Amino acid sequence: MFRNYFKTAYRNLFRYKAFSFINIAGLALGITACLLIGLFVYDELQYDKFLPEGDRVYRVYNDISAEEAGTVLAVVPPMFGTTLEQSIPEVETVVRILMLQFDANNLVEAGEKRIYEKGRFYTDPAFFEVFQLPFIYGSPEKALADPSSIVISDEFAKRVFGDMDPVGKEVSVNKLPFIVRGVFGTTERFHLPVNFIFPMAAAELPAERMKSWGWQQFYTYAKLKEGADPQAAQSKFRAIVAKQIDEAHNKPYRYLPFLQPLNEVYLYSAGFKFDQAVKGNITYVKALSLIAIFILLIACFNFVNLATAKSMQRAKEVGVRKAVGASRGQLMLQFLGETMLLTLVSVIFSAALTSLLLPSLNAFTGKEMAFNVFREPAILLLLLLLTLVVGVLAGLYPAMVLSGFKPVKVLKSAVVVDNRAGRIQWLRHGLIVLQFALSIFLIISAIIVYKQVSYLHNKDLGFNKEQIMFFQLRGDSMYENYETFKNELSKGPGIKNVSIGYGFPGDATAGDGVIVPRDGEQVHHGTTLLNVDFDYIPTLDVKLVAGRAFSKDFKTDADQAFIINETAVRELGYGTPEKALGQTLLWPTWDNPDSLKEGKVIGVVRDFHFKSLYDKVDPTVLQIYPGSNFKVAVKMDAEHIARSMEHVKAVWEKFSPDYPIEYMFMDDNFEKMYKAEDKLKTLLWIFTGVAIFVASLGLFGLAAYAAERRKKEIGIRKVLGADNATIVALLSREFMKLVLVAAVIAFPLAWYAMREWLQDFAYRIDIPVWVFFAAGIMAALVAFATISIQAMKAATADPVRNLRTD
Repeated sequence: MFRNYFKTAYRNLFRYKAFSFINIAGLALGITACLLIGLFVYDELQYDKFLPEGDRVYRVYNDISAEEAGTVLAVVPPMFGTTLEQSIPEVETVVRILMLQFDANNLVEAGEKRIYEKGRFYTDPAFFEVFQLPFIYGSPEKALADPSSIVISDEFAKRVFGDMDPVGKEVSVNKLPFIVRGVFGTTERFHLPVNFIFPMAAAELPAERMKSWGWQQFYTYAKLKEGADPQAAQSKFRAIVAKQIDEAHNKPYRYLPFLQPLNEVYLYSAGFKFDQAVKGNITYVKALSLIAIFILLIACFNFVNLATAKSMQRAKEVGVRKAVGASRGQLMLQFLGETMLLTLVSVIFSAALTSLLLPSLNAFTGKEMAFNVFREPAILLLLLLLTLVVGVLAGLYPAMVLSGFKPVKVLKSAVVVDNRAGRIQWLRHGLIVLQFALSIFLIISAIIVYKQVSYLHNKDLGFNKEQIMFFQLRGDSMYENYETFKNELSKGPGIKNVSIGYGFPGDATAGDGVIVPRDGEQVHHGTTLLNVDFDYIPTLDVKLVAGRAFSKDFKTDADQAFIINETAVRELGYGTPEKALGQTLLWPTWDNPDSLKEGKVIGVVRDFHFKSLYDKVDPTVLQIYPGSNFKVAVKMDAEHIARSMEHVKAVWEKFSPDYPIEYMFMDDNFEKMYKAEDKLKTLLWIFTGVAIFVASLGLFGLAAYAAERRKKEIGIRKVLGADNATIVALLSREFMKLVLVAAVIAFPLAWYAMREWLQDFAYRIDIPVWVFFAAGIMAALVAFATISIQAMKAATADPVRNLRTD
């Protein structure tokens, strides 16, 4: 019996070649898109899950709310870690990681090797107790006990030492010598971009600083005891923190710490500030998963549509089989078997396509995803399961329709009408509406994502980021003689301005607050602090709205002056920029937090975006503070960039010959901020195109069926004088009405989904009305073009031949 079913399925596969091709192609493309997205989503969900006992590890983050606004910080004060370990019984161990330019390049030297490396960490000795990374050389026990120790990743070790065991070898980092105590194995799915680790003692932090409740500079992780309740630990810790903040600072801040499960850190931290860990975005993971489901559904709808349409041509076959004794169950099994065969062929093609396209997806996403059916039994099992599920979902209803024909009725009729009380027709129409509703939804989403990403790249940031060469100060000579270095740079051809400081747009900034004397009290306000020099404002072309810029003509500007932005004017309660001038501000200095720098507001600058457009512009304070000089910005003339760069390199060699120069341009730095959005935009356009193509394949098949079913009618109309345009309109009208209904369904859903997505951005576009009309017209044009191919074929056919057909 089963052999006969297989033979029949095989014969029908080749008998209806066009039908089979459309079904196989549609399903194969749908399943391929689903597999590729599924691999990406699976990889995103695997971050940090490889760590033993990772389910007991929690990151501490802080919701810090001042009087005016609230902010979620990934960094916390050092006393958070101390208190967790000493005062919360649920906590087994704690590790703190100093947030110190994870993404900054460090000069690494070993023998003749001399390269720049990122991923420098200063941590507590318990790092490898919390994060149990595998050790390749050495041992985690006491690896970080000595301030002269360094523990490195296997990839770092290979780049610097080759294939040898480097334990006990000396390596110099930024001209300071360290001894390698261990080599740990790396993985792409670890949220901390760690390359080499120093003990916290190597940072030489003052003991008093480590007792601070206000210096928020540490990533802190707590490993709970087995069976401990994280909510209980969090509640106890919050109570202690609230008491300490009130007693120690008497600030109008509300510190609200949270314990974030380790497996949520990667995907659920997109909005955290001062977070230099590797981050994904759960919104994008969910969106891509939804797109995969959409495409697979569209492919399945195609199958149901085409199968029910073709069922009319197989009605007599069903009648004969029933007349000779076949039961409905046997017929359903036969037709489900045919569906399974088509699905199996589609899955085989999709597996081949996935293997072919995966390297391109890996290159695009920067991942190393693998898809090998023969080496991974889980993948083979998944494909078989996919064949079964898709085959049943796509084939069950057509099998029920085909097996339900009455043998007497279909054998007596010359023509089988496919209305069956309208049920098949309505099902087919409903599925077409759903297909195009999903397609229009994706088109609208793709256009709005494109518009928002373009807005991110092109919005006026309030300063000029073009032609600014950007690099870090290196070496004692450069730091100690920064004014001379700056003057030498300024003499170069085509160099307009040079600025040295800490807090350039797109780079690290300080989150220090300031103190505002008000009604006899000192009121603390959270602000962003930019430590700049006298040339910062002209170099970036930041606009003044009141007062003046820093000037060497005023001796007090060096240590008694502040400039604030427009947001600070509002949030510090000054009312207008003019009223802010002359107001007093206080700042706890970094050299001595107990010492307050007192100065006057001498100017107000227009708000400018020094971070991504995910974040609102913070109240910002600019001050002269050479002690924190870190980066150099060189503004160049566009016509002389090559000569200007040669001059910068020559001056660099003069001041810091022991360090190779490494630089970037500020506009490139801002472009990097939106890589995730750029990739989402590209992926959305690709998969929207796939969805539309798959939907069009099904529509093409249905149009062919409609033309075949109505060929006598078309022949009569042609004989009576109807022209080709009339015939095309006749066959297209029904389908275009369905596309219109699909648009009505898709518009509100797309509007809601895109409005929610745009909420993630502090600065965003308004959803334009024309997008909906454009998406509807685009879908209608695609549908019309698809239908017209078959309609023109029917319209140009010989009417006499059609009328002679039985």
